[in-house]
Amino acid sequence: MASESNRSRPPSQRGSGSPGSPASAVTGPVHDSPVAALPRYLDGKPTWGRTTDAVSDALREAILDGALPPSTWLREDEIAAALQVSRTPVREALRRLSDEGLTVKTAHQGTVVAPMSLEDILALYVIRENLEGLAARLAALRPTPELIGRLDAVQAEMAKAAKRPNVERLAKQNIEFHRLIREAAGNHYLDRFLAQAEQAVRRLPPTTFARPGRPASAIEEHDAIVRAIQQGDPDAAEAAAKQHMRSAREIRLAVLLNT
Repeated sequence: MASESNRSRPPSQRGSGSPGSPASAVTGPVHDSPVAALPRYLDGKPTWGRTTDAVSDALREAILDGALPPSTWLREDEIAAALQVSRTPVREALRRLSDEGLTVKTAHQGTVVAPMSLEDILALYVIRENLEGLAARLAALRPTPELIGRLDAVQAEMAKAAKRPNVERLAKQNIEFHRLIREAAGNHYLDRFLAQAEQAVRRLPPTTFARPGRPASAIEEHDAIVRAIQQGDPDAAEAAAKQHMRSAREIRLAVLLNT
């Protein structure tokens, strides 16, 4: 976090960098702030004309990873100094993330990582249950051997990860499983909405795959979805996907409430 003296000053006086100034002109230590972790999310030096994209991607991944927890203050000068860029692409990146619902701009105070209440989490799973159900239904209307093969391959990787166990690998393969289904649905609006819901779920630490027994039950639930899609049964696919999301919600709540 920024020092007390820096927090007590108005935003216009925090750091000396102007909106278009280079990061070297930005003052103020960032080593004690969560934004100090940002450089590892920057995929190399941004190419000309893509600085805003690179900064947006770095901030997004840091938020989704939990490196920038909910309610963390995101100050332009600190971010610019950490990433060695000017404040202009940082300001645009924060605007993009606000549009995505990952940050919140507060009047006269600045930008924070969007918090997530228990009510937000419950609302998220209600939406995701129905969207995942629809994606599975649409995928079952147009099953292909290639899709089934790729889903089975992900399932096999998850089974391997569950034996170790490797919860990080499980979580990544789970994301891939749901990505394949939503893309197979062939509806770009649904794809976009589900991707946003998935981003929100990634912000909820820790992963539910750390819960004893969850890897095995999730793989079993996935298998029911795959088999329904393979058989071209949209009703069964939708029902299996919705049940999977309900189970995920119950596990998530148990993890959050330590029950």
